[in-house]
Amino acid sequence: MIPGFTERRVTVADGVALHAVVGGTGSPVVLLHGFPQTHLMWRHVAADLAADHTVICPDLRGYGASDKPTTGYSKREMAADVVALARSLGHDRFALAGHDRGALVAIRAGLDHPDAVTHLASLDVLPTLDMWDVMHGVPAAVGFHLYLMAQPPGLPEAMITASADAFFGHFLDLWTNDPTAIPADVRAEYLKASRDAVPSIVADYRASAGIDVEHDRASLASGDHLRMPVTVLQQDWGTALGFDAAARWRAWAPDLEHHTVSCGHFMAEEAPGDVVKALRDLLRRPAGTPAARPATPAGPAS
Repeated sequence: MIPGFTERRVTVADGVALHAVVGGTGSPVVLLHGFPQTHLMWRHVAADLAADHTVICPDLRGYGASDKPTTGYSKREMAADVVALARSLGHDRFALAGHDRGALVAIRAGLDHPDAVTHLASLDVLPTLDMWDVMHGVPAAVGFHLYLMAQPPGLPEAMITASADAFFGHFLDLWTNDPTAIPADVRAEYLKASRDAVPSIVADYRASAGIDVEHDRASLASGDHLRMPVTVLQQDWGTALGFDAAARWRAWAPDLEHHTVSCGHFMAEEAPGDVVKALRDLLRRPAGTPAARPATPAGPAS
């Protein structure tokens, strides 16, 4: 729980309810967490933004205290969850920022719901199609979990469940430059939440090796792009893997600010001041004003 925020539970689709915390007043900003975390990763950033914004921090479908159905983990469906959550809280248009898995949901929300998303920020991820395109060779070994969780149901869930704390803790350690950024009590909460959600976390990743790729390819083929101002904060892993991250992003987001950061992957906890500044700079840019278009169908479950 973030101090000063209130807990909400909102049914968004087919009986699935999301847990969220809400604080502050002003124009709405939705913050989506990554792996292997919960909404708590935004605790520093959310507290700052709440001084002049309504800040909404949900646990994604399948994570934290939100429902964990057996299906529905395409980023299209998870993005629809977020839009429905914001509308249920009284916000038809809102700024959206995501980290890691949450950024993939945010990207799909921006593509599918340009009438709802006014500004978009992505922290340390590439769009799904690009992610698979650049992950090759020995340097890509850091992404072994992507391939593990892409396997058919059964083996990944069994392997991870057998050593859940070691598996999830590995990423909390490996991806953090400053271990003090994730205190012991917060780490324990992340581990418990992840331990309790192995099947849905694997389903989320499995979707990114299947249906999410199909959706990205369809968007690319149709010339779709992010029509709102976009800010990307990213570690310089493009150099290690041999690609130009900014160029990859510019193909999806013409109105782009791309910044390379020196902190670790969990930048909202390691460098919250830098993240807040980037988000405030983003929110000062003129909002996109796309023509509303029909709502995108939920698509096949995954």
